[in-house]
Amino acid sequence: MKLLRLVPDNTNLPFMKWRRVTFPLSAALSLLAVVLFFTVGLNFGIDFRGGTLMEVQSKSGPADLATLRSTLTALDLGEVQLQRFGADNDVLIRLAQQPGGDAAQQAAVAKVKGTLGDAYDYRRVEVVGPRVSGELVQSGILGMLVAIIGILIYLWFRFEWEFAVGATIATLHDVVLTIGFFSLLQLDFDLSSVAAVLTIMGYSVNDTVVIYDRIREMLRRYKRIPIEELLDLAMNTTLARTVITSTTVILSLLGLFFFGPEAIQSFVQAMLFGAVVGIYSSAFIAAPLLIYFGLRTQRGTDAAEDAATGNKKAAKAAAGGAAKPGTTPAGA
Repeated sequence: MKLLRLVPDNTNLPFMKWRRVTFPLSAALSLLAVVLFFTVGLNFGIDFRGGTLMEVQSKSGPADLATLRSTLTALDLGEVQLQRFGADNDVLIRLAQQPGGDAAQQAAVAKVKGTLGDAYDYRRVEVVGPRVSGELVQSGILGMLVAIIGILIYLWFRFEWEFAVGATIATLHDVVLTIGFFSLLQLDFDLSSVAAVLTIMGYSVNDTVVIYDRIREMLRRYKRIPIEELLDLAMNTTLARTVITSTTVILSLLGLFFFGPEAIQSFVQAMLFGAVVGIYSSAFIAAPLLIYFGLRTQRGTDAAEDAATGNKKAAKAAAGGAAKPGTTPAGA
């Protein structure tokens, strides 16, 4: 039975040559992501801003957003945002945080329900007060910082410093681009988004560690190959594993994207973007960085030491042969 091969055995892609394009591209995209974060900002969800989220469904066909907006604005509840999702009769209603705490939030929900009446089904209602949202912001930031520090500690003990720094830069690259992705598309940034960022970090580190393990294995096996050729060889030998794993992840996420509920769409879109970026950074950021961290010099030192060791062994063998009994120097 012939096995399925998504990547041919003789694949020999010049990954290291492409770094002259991918490095400037990543730098430009990272700079753009930072600019978007500080100018456009994140579209914080109810979890972080506080307020009320109501998911309603019209019973009489497509919802008229213009009429619905004017009706809710007349209630004097502050900022009201409407968003159609899924079918034409599904609408998300976001109400600004009400002064007066949880009681005022609940009163706003009751006011909306009383105004809309039985014309809509109320499928989901979430109310988050200012105190809770502030605690969630602190917990989310703390969780991301702890995860980043934990990954740095793991990489430092798992690899030599060149590998640890390269993996760290690649992981931060993925996080920055993902934050820029949220800012560009103005996706809801809530607790599920924090989970998406943490998952992307883990996925990126996992793929990078697999490639780095293969590079270290080949450093011990091939002592004379130039560093760029060795990195290309390592990348091509792990390419099949990367393609199979990434295809499985992306297919699963596509299923959630097309058939999943609206509540997880921000999470799924961020994960799809992060999966692609994680593959890209492992191949075109993490591995090529080793060239600039002096791994080439280290390989030259190893080759020189191997040559010196080989010369010593040859000299010792020659001396041993000359000392054997029954041998006489020429001309004696």
